[in-house]
Amino acid sequence: MRTPIDRTTLRTLLGYARPQRRTILCGGSLVLLSGLAAAALPLAAKELVDRLGAGGGITGLLVLLVGLALAGAAVAMAGNYLLERAAESVVLGARKRLARRLLSLRVPAVQRAEPGDLLARFTGDTTLLREVCTHALVGLITGTATTVVMVVMMAAMDLVLLGITLAVLTVVGLLALAGLPMIEKASHAAQSAVGETGARLERVLGAFRTVKAAGAEAREIAAVERGAEDAWRAGVRSARWEALVHGFNGLAVQASFLAVLGVGGARVVTGAIPLSTLVAFLLFLFFLEEPIGQILHAGSKLQIGFAAVRRLSEVDRMETEPAATRPAEPAATRPAEQGAARLSFAGVRFRYSPDLPEVLRGVNVDVPAVGLTAFVGPSGAGKSTLFALIERFHAPDSGHLRLDGRDLADWDLAQLRAGIGYVEQDAPLLSGSLRENLVYGRPDATDEEVRDVVAQTRLDSLLDRLPAGLDTPVGHRGTFLSGGERQRVALARALLSRPRLLLLDEITSQLDAANEMAIRDVVAAAAKTMTVLVVAHRLSTVMQADRIVVLDDGVVRATGTHDELLVSDPLYAEFAATQLLTGERS
Repeated sequence: MRTPIDRTTLRTLLGYARPQRRTILCGGSLVLLSGLAAAALPLAAKELVDRLGAGGGITGLLVLLVGLALAGAAVAMAGNYLLERAAESVVLGARKRLARRLLSLRVPAVQRAEPGDLLARFTGDTTLLREVCTHALVGLITGTATTVVMVVMMAAMDLVLLGITLAVLTVVGLLALAGLPMIEKASHAAQSAVGETGARLERVLGAFRTVKAAGAEAREIAAVERGAEDAWRAGVRSARWEALVHGFNGLAVQASFLAVLGVGGARVVTGAIPLSTLVAFLLFLFFLEEPIGQILHAGSKLQIGFAAVRRLSEVDRMETEPAATRPAEPAATRPAEQGAARLSFAGVRFRYSPDLPEVLRGVNVDVPAVGLTAFVGPSGAGKSTLFALIERFHAPDSGHLRLDGRDLADWDLAQLRAGIGYVEQDAPLLSGSLRENLVYGRPDATDEEVRDVVAQTRLDSLLDRLPAGLDTPVGHRGTFLSGGERQRVALARALLSRPRLLLLDEITSQLDAANEMAIRDVVAAAAKTMTVLVVAHRLSTVMQADRIVVLDDGVVRATGTHDELLVSDPLYAEFAATQLLTGERS
């Protein structure tokens, strides 16, 4: 069971507020001054009652009371503005930090997480820090300080009435404090439910056509609504406990007021204290409600903040990639001869998780510099996994993967990826314009270079149809384009980055015959100056390769040219025969 005060979480929470400590300190000081100004009002009221009883003048005291009230309000407004500004800055800093963390995560860490839940942490959990890191922390300090000052003043007036007040406040306060851990528990559950609901909705929107085609709208709506209801129930539990905590605050002050009124009235009658002391004491109780409320409010908000910090800390514990030691070299300054990259796999074994079977079971293959190497084999043989290892999205469990004779793990990650062009199977595009997608890997590309690569990949006919040309939006993940158009855009993006090593995963799977032939020519031309690796199931793509690697069940079973493998490898011969019968007519 979590304790109300978790020191590690509190230190993390203070870490978010630390960059704004000067602004928070200044704003908190002003708020404290306004509280002290309010604390002086009962003393002025006591003096006012005494003067009225003695028949003295009260004009000066009235002016003083009005001045204290106005000064306290002005100081409080300035302090609250500074705290609000600091709060927004805390959220900004937390979101920047989280964005850097999310984009530095290793691919497996993101694959195990739900994108919608990560998004909820970025948008929702960081927002919860807004009030916690400023108003809650400041309220805890200023409320405590103001309460202490008022208690000291009340002690100076009458210890008996103070003892009664503290006894009542202690009993009711203990009841209120018992509810704080329940607020944190309910808040954490609410935030987790919101994250799960966001993940579910992201899943639906990511496969929107599939949901529509399957007629699954009602099921998905029900699932999202169940998640929203879970969040609502947890939120209501948190609100219930918050209401109880704050209700106890009002109850404590009212009970103290009644007790002091009864006992104090009796003491006035007996002459133990003057009437002015009782009036001042009652005013202190009235003003004491606000600082005590600040303390309890801060306590409940801190519990909510603890829940948010714990969820953000979960991201901090996710595995990240090593930081770049130096910036990647711009493509425009890399000499062309750097494209001659040699690649070798030596005893490479890999599985995606300990409870899954091995995908690669001792792969040994050398890829020469320059030329086209094709990887073929049944689905699940490990072809795309090889590309993921080259990009260092994953690390091999054993064995060595070397680029130019140097172990891939020894390369600076940014430098390594700057020299690799990678076209994935589904060729995902980013929301934005066509131009933004083309230059994504090389923002400094000139318009002439963009036009050249557009022509090479036969995208010029697409541009003629688009209303705004290169500035036309492509939609979420490129949904405004066909599958073949997305593949050509992805290839153009990879070529524009001038890679040393070009990885093409099923690059022609969604192309018609005419465009496939044109893309084959582009790939063949690229293979004359760089190392090109292609995963393909189409015989037309494989036949032009300088070397073919046949993978089966995670091992390399054969290598050679098309003609050599037709004779030496039955699996490849079967593949070629099947393609001749069916694939080439598709």
